[in-house]
Amino acid sequence: MSRSGYYAWLARTDSDSLREERDYADYLLLKRVHDRHDKKIGYRGLYMEMLDLMGGPMNHKRILRIMRKFGIVTKIRRQNPYRKIAKATYEHKTVPNHLNRRFKQVEPGKVFVTDITYLRIGSGQTAYLSCVKDVATREIVAHHVSMSLRMELVLHTTNKLAERLQGNTHPEAMIHSDQGFHYTHPAYQARIREMGMISL
Repeated sequence: MSRSGYYAWLARTDSDSLREERDYADYLLLKRVHDRHDKKIGYRGLYMEMLDLMGGPMNHKRILRIMRKFGIVTKIRRQNPYRKIAKATYEHKTVPNHLNRRFKQVEPGKVFVTDITYLRIGSGQTAYLSCVKDVATREIVAHHVSMSLRMELVLHTTNKLAERLQGNTHPEAMIHSDQGFHYTHPAYQARIREMGMISL
């Protein structure tokens, strides 16, 4: 192979690697939104969600390509409008009371909540902030910022929580999440168990 041919091959390899990295990051973002909607949102709905989430559109053809590439499949079922209205009314009435009963006057260090927030920064980029909050004190006890939605984002946050607790984990400690992709991943679940906590 000539030197020019080698450099051309190297450039293509770097370009392919960068594309795979971007595809995977977009897949994690789309999967998280898809899971949050119980897999009942299609590419049009994902397009609108990305518009709100990222402050700009993700091309619908790209969304379709990512969905096909990584096997994101939308559940399709006939909606019962009366059932849908009844469910929405029930959830609106019961969820706040349930949370108040469960979280009211809990001990510090016993109940935590965790989530990922999307931050728009310069040049149209998106950063991701992962936080853990103590429900009793409302204090952010661990956080990590990343430009990637890879599993390392929540694992770094969890490790920082472990450092904060210094082995003094409450015997009934639990951590609540939205049960999205990151929080149901075996690596996250295993780390939480190692810390002596329950993941809900």
